[in-house]
Amino acid sequence: MAESEGVVVPTGPTSALAPSVWERLREHTPARIGLGRCGVGLPTAELLRFGLAHAQARDAVHVPLDITTLVHALRDDGWPEPLVLHSRAGTRRDYLLRPDWGRRLDEPSVRLLQKVSGKGPCPDLVLVVADGLSALGIQRHAVALLRAIRDVQEPDWVLAPPVVVEQGRVAVGDEIGELLEAQMVAVIIGERPGLSSPDSLGIYLTYQPRVGCRDAQRNCISNVRPEGQDLVIAAKRLMWLAREARRQGCTGVALKDMSGLPLTRADILDAPASSEALTSQRR
Repeated sequence: MAESEGVVVPTGPTSALAPSVWERLREHTPARIGLGRCGVGLPTAELLRFGLAHAQARDAVHVPLDITTLVHALRDDGWPEPLVLHSRAGTRRDYLLRPDWGRRLDEPSVRLLQKVSGKGPCPDLVLVVADGLSALGIQRHAVALLRAIRDVQEPDWVLAPPVVVEQGRVAVGDEIGELLEAQMVAVIIGERPGLSSPDSLGIYLTYQPRVGCRDAQRNCISNVRPEGQDLVIAAKRLMWLAREARRQGCTGVALKDMSGLPLTRADILDAPASSEALTSQRR
């Protein structure tokens, strides 16, 4: 074995090919592969990159959501006045130490929803935006994702004004949907950050939401971000699932994703059939 610029490369007939093999592999994944070594440790540059990624993941969990900026952005994007709510977790520390508090609304939020409920037709779908474990993901992508959902929604469906929840977890959408007498709720939430994805979103769709729903009653669309599952594809997948949920009367393990939509834009180039599915908004 021989070392070159901190990367261990096998000697012999294939040594000249090894660096290019790793470079080609790294083009297809943000995973830490082919990092090389310096003695028995990582090269300094890779160690520093790892430290930066770890710091970004921690910041994604602890940095608070800028509610004011998010609400203004939703207004500017043409949405009706968002409803701003809060879970029973008063602080970020409470949220992290007491997951159950993040699943229920505080009393002022309950009263607000009770006040606005019943003043119009019951919504077919409520879009809930919650900071979850990555306020960074919500801050970066939530407005664009809601816009993509609005672009492909069923024209005759009634959408409630968007709901923004601070210190919220997935199940908080059950209480919101129940109070608003909604047929379905979709919770858009910041996912637990990884070392290569501090700004990922998840979408959780629940049919006939009510307090006490189990996770098995939800459909999850995960890793929604430009570098993961494309926002437009995720929006179309959500609407496909929502239409099927209405038709079959269920979500969760009983509702399988048979949309044929690709996971990423790269998949469209590799599979013409997936491209056709992407361009078809309704089936």
